[in-house]
Parts: sequence; structure tokens; C-alpha cells
Amino acid sequence: MGSPHVAVVPFPFSSHAPKLLMVARALATAAPSATFSFISTADSLARLGVAAVPGNLRFVEVPSGGGDDQGTPPWRRMELFVEAAEAGGLRHALEMARAAAGGARVSCVVGDAFMSMAAEAGVPWVAVWTGGPCALLAHLIGDAIREDIGEHAANRADELLTSHPGLGSYRVRDLPFGGIGASGDMHRVMSLLFCRMAQRLPRAATAVALNAFPGLFPQDVSAALADALPNSLPIGPYHLLPGAAAPADDPHACLAWLAHRPAGTVAYVSFGTVAALPPDELRELASGLEASGAPYLWSLREDAWPLLPAGFVDRAKANGSGLLVPWTPQAAVLRHPAVGAFVTHSGWGAVVEGMSGGVPMACRPFFGDQQMNARAVARLWCFGTAFGDDTPMTSRGVAEVVTSLLTGAEGARMRARARDLQGRVVEAFEPDGGSMNNFHKFVEVVCARV
Repeated sequence: MGSPHVAVVPFPFSSHAPKLLMVARALATAAPSATFSFISTADSLARLGVAAVPGNLRFVEVPSGGGDDQGTPPWRRMELFVEAAEAGGLRHALEMARAAAGGARVSCVVGDAFMSMAAEAGVPWVAVWTGGPCALLAHLIGDAIREDIGEHAANRADELLTSHPGLGSYRVRDLPFGGIGASGDMHRVMSLLFCRMAQRLPRAATAVALNAFPGLFPQDVSAALADALPNSLPIGPYHLLPGAAAPADDPHACLAWLAHRPAGTVAYVSFGTVAALPPDELRELASGLEASGAPYLWSLREDAWPLLPAGFVDRAKANGSGLLVPWTPQAAVLRHPAVGAFVTHSGWGAVVEGMSGGVPMACRPFFGDQQMNARAVARLWCFGTAFGDDTPMTSRGVAEVVTSLLTGAEGARMRARARDLQGRVVEAFEPDGGSMNNFHKFVEVVCARV
């Protein structure tokens, strides 16, 4: 029997690859005698930055499937990649990893749940789910939900999903598969991905890692997840796994700027790397931040800066009221004592980082699992609020929410809940904590001797 050779295969779009790299780094740190090959496209690896990784973790570049032309729309690049992977591209990638590792065959694939073609790769597949666990549950029982709702999703938008175990806190409008008004090529591609995943995950995955900690959800949710996926292992938040985090990089001196602000006074704003506010709503958000009078740190892609109100950037620089940057070390920012509110799209990574920092949230969801995540933040864990359904943010609404989170009585209750959740995260990563115990099991499954 040889040493394990584990192929880590991310879905090379959106924010999936950074999460898989966290898991890969943690695995390589925990199992120094094993070899780990992180397999992805050139574009994905370039966006990641692959410096300062454990010596037993190597990177293997694979073809993108033919969607390299920058004029190719995102949905088509995604479709081409998935088609190529399903048609033998993943098996070929594993052979490339074998060659790069001196002929050591791959003994296990740790693959993003979207890369469900790993079920047919001929070696054990350990899946990694990067989104919200309740969204995964909805996908796994999606056929039953769709049969229940039928063609009446729009008329039943506010109806609670009480007939589906574990989902009784959510409404039809919160579902992640676009039952209301979803259309277009991207929806078609994503629907196919989710359908294949839901079919393969329960029958073929040796284990499924979840970016959550044991006890985060109420018992009915945990029981429904365990029923749908008996082999699931909550090992998160992923960024807190030993060895998962890369050395801190803060090119825009965000942490130094925060160091000059009193505790709990700063509103941090970020909508991730994919979600983009409509221009009118972006301007309303900017005006609302100014109207709140609170100092703010805003992570916003530079191509959106010209859409901001006239003079907004100059005023922030002149009076020191805010810092606008194209990128922040988000997890470190949310741990900083100066940050007292988090305005976000409620992507799952943002939610668990907000929990880990003990920061109350104001959610403006867009797509995917974000609506379910926002609902859980506001109604299940009660450490934040969500802007109104189907209504854009307004300057007044932003100012009121930010002020409430930072200084109001309701905000104080949310801050207390956020600190409680933060304490539970800390407990999960103690030596005998739930996430650490599950991570040790995860390592054993992944590195089983060949």
C-alpha cells in the first residue's frame, strides 16, 4: 500500500475555488505524508494566488473546456467546462495529476459538490458543499418540493414550507432553485448542475463536508439533513480549519484604517465577487451610508466606482468618513473590534465569516442560496435583518438599518446574538469541539490507505 494521493477538484467559477483551497490547505496540513493535487483551470488558479502552501500540496492546471474567449458569456463558459468534465475531462485531469505526482495514482477525489461527475471517476469521491446547508437540503428533496408547489410558485411565494421536514422556517420565495421568475441560460445550466448533484450525492459520495458547525441548526433541520445525507460532516467554518487560512494580505491597509476607529462603530460593506447591485441601488446604498453618519469600510470592484454619486469618493477621502477599496481581507476585517455591522449579499461564506466575527448583518440577497441565508440570519438565528422582499435598498432604509445595528436597542439584541454565535464557533474548534472531531473523521476518510 502506498501513501494517499488526493485530488482536490474545485468548481472553477464564482467563489467555489477559494473555499476548496481552504479545505485543501487544511487537509495537507493535517496529513503531511499524503500528496495533494489541486486541479483547476488556468484562470481559476490565477485568481486564487497559490503562494505559501504546504509542501505536499501541488497545483495542476487543466483545460477549461474551450470557453477561454473573453467574449464568451459566463453561462456558456460554465456549460463548456461541465460538458468537457462529464465527457472524460475529469478522468483526464486525474491522469495529469498522476503524471505530475511521479506516477502515484489518485486514491481519492475531494471534489466540489458541483463536480458530481467525480462519482464516475473510479475512486472514492468525498464531496465538499460550499453553500448553505439548508439550500443543499432543498436541492436534495427538490423533486418533492416542485411536485408540491407545481405551477403556483408566484401565488404561494409567502407560504412556509412546513410540509417539508427541516425547511419549515423558509418560504417558497426563499427557495434556491428559482421557482419564482427564474429564466435564461444561466438558470438552465445551474439547474442541470443541481439536478445531477442531487442524484449523485446521496448514492455516490463517501462523505460530504459542510461549511457549518454541529449544532448550528435546530434539531429538526439537522435531522432532515442527516436523513437526506447520512454521511454529512459539518467541519466549518472552513476558513477556521487549522492550516486553512493563507497568510494575511491587506494591500489597501484596511486593518490599519480600522485600528483608528472606536469599537463597534464601523459598517463594513461587501457584496462578494459575483453579486452586483443595480446602478440605482448602488447609489442609494452610498447615499444611505453617508446619511447614517457612521464610518464605513466598503469593498467594491473598481469598475463600479464611476456609478457612485458625484463626489462620494472624494468626500470619503477628505473627511475620513469612509474607506472605499477594491478588496479586503474579509475574515480579518470581520474579526476586528471596530466593525459593528456587516451589509452584505448573504452568501454563505459571508454569513459564517460574520458569525465567526460576532458581527450583526444586514442582508440584501440576490440569487442562489442567498435568500435562504438571509431568512436564517433574520428569523432563525436573529443576529441580523434583511431588506424587504423584492424591493431595492433605499438611502433612507440603509441609513436606518446601519444606525439600528450600530446603536439601536434592536441592534443591541442582534449584537448579543452574534456574540453568542461567535462563542459557539469558538467551541466548535476547541480540541474536542464538534467541527474538529468531524474534521479528524474527514481526514481519515480522505486519506484512507490505498
